[in-house]
Amino acid sequence: MSAARAPVDVAAGVLMRPDGRVLLASRPEGKPYASYWEFPGGKVERGESITAALARELHEELSIDISAPYPWVVRVFDYPHALVRLHFFRVFAWRGPLTPREHQDFGVFSPRVLPAGPLLPATVPVLRWLDLAPLYAITTISTLGLDRFLLQLEAALTRGLRLLQFREPELNEHEAASAFSRLLPLVRAAGATVLVNSRHDRRLCEQADGVHLTSADVARLRERPDHRWVTASAHSAAEIESAAALNVDALLVGPVQMTRSHPDRRPLGWSAFAQLIADCPIPVFALGGMRLSDLPNAIRHGAHGIACLSGVWSEGQCAIGESLEASSLLSALFSSEAPIE
Repeated sequence: MSAARAPVDVAAGVLMRPDGRVLLASRPEGKPYASYWEFPGGKVERGESITAALARELHEELSIDISAPYPWVVRVFDYPHALVRLHFFRVFAWRGPLTPREHQDFGVFSPRVLPAGPLLPATVPVLRWLDLAPLYAITTISTLGLDRFLLQLEAALTRGLRLLQFREPELNEHEAASAFSRLLPLVRAAGATVLVNSRHDRRLCEQADGVHLTSADVARLRERPDHRWVTASAHSAAEIESAAALNVDALLVGPVQMTRSHPDRRPLGWSAFAQLIADCPIPVFALGGMRLSDLPNAIRHGAHGIACLSGVWSEGQCAIGESLEASSLLSALFSSEAPIE
């Protein structure tokens, strides 16, 4: 009987453009999967940190010097030639012109416009997640009232909100269905994505773009629900593991900070949050007490973005005219010195 293979640690860089496109490069001749497209990076050498390996590999492959890389997801993939543990980092700023030193092809692509050649298998799910906006808003109809909420929703969609969860535990089934029927056309007209919390009637989920699973529903399910998008709540390492086993698209983890809705619940704090989601194989949204100004800090601590209620709908926390476009929300992380051309 052959011994189990130990995973090889690999650092991969997701170089981001403000318009949401990312850099992909083809694997050079002489390597396994030659000509397949992937995120650039390479193996971590003995005694080397993963971030140092990423900086070295991107300099060796593309002649660029990156600024601080931000941890995102960690995926284990079993190729015929190697078992690899891929540490994906998002990179928003770098110096120097991109020069392919290994004579590889490269270009910028979106999840909806991809290169003509084959994609490295481990790259496929990661590209899909790039379609998830960094701001995940949660409805507050019970607090604001339906008419006022719809006015604020329309304004937020106009300002660029693209990801929404319908969660109204205080509404009865009829009230929830009625509210959702008025909300859905606004979301559709804006081209945004809406998921329905699993505590609601499943018929609402079928009208939406997906479902958000409570941690209790994650515990009872044995397979992923049949929806385009599935997100889930998690508050512990065990719940994160259970949700990842269902192959959900993203997690909402918290509370990170104190919230008005749960003043008795002790928040994690940013350090404990980062430790909890370290090595998570799927994107994570930081939840609990989030404001728009928390987004860069959340990304620095390994989050894909933030999930929030009052941070979007409260006029005191988010000015009516403030842009909610991804490029505006992430502008502090981008560098204008080295765009990808």
